Amino acid sequence: MTTITRTIFSLFVISFFLLAINIPHTLAKPRYNRTVEKYEIPDVTLINQNGKNVSLVEYLDTEKPVILEFIFATCTTICPILSIGFTNLQKQLGPEAANVRLVSISIDPEYDTPEVMKTYLQRYEAQPGWDFLTGSISDINKSMRAFDAYVSDKMGHRPLIFLRSPKEKTWVRIDGLMSGKELKSEYLRLK
Repeated sequence: MTTITRTIFSLFVISFFLLAINIPHTLAKPRYNRTVEKYEIPDVTLINQNGKNVSLVEYLDTEKPVILEFIFATCTTICPILSIGFTNLQKQLGPEAANVRLVSISIDPEYDTPEVMKTYLQRYEAQPGWDFLTGSISDINKSMRAFDAYVSDKMGHRPLIFLRSPKEKTWVRIDGLMSGKELKSEYLRLK
């Protein structure tokens, strides 16, 4: 092979490699489904990780953007991924994280006591602004049903994240797993 032939061949291989890298990004289906929904927040009282009673309606009626998830502390599948997403979002936002209300609602209220939830948040290095809520089975079920997230068995729950801008009455519903970068992008779209 001549030098020119080698150079052309090398450029061809490099171009093919760069094109191949970009193909999955442009052709791949999104890992999650994004919809905009309207939800009626139930008038229930939940308990945060500090043992304080929280009116869910009042708690979610804030001037801050809200990002909400349904998880449980002993989950070993999707809940850790969702929680790592919250951790990474707080880290990426830095001081701005204090202006976002992150809410985890337990779907295992019989086990997820305030002490368990506090330990869970510490494990994920939660910063102020991220609260974990539990309550009676009835109130948790009402909360899940209100967001069309009800499951009769905690092991059958889906990865769901709900985002709301304080200026909007609607919620962005994310059904599926997303990267930290995608979560931040969805948060920034609220602004």
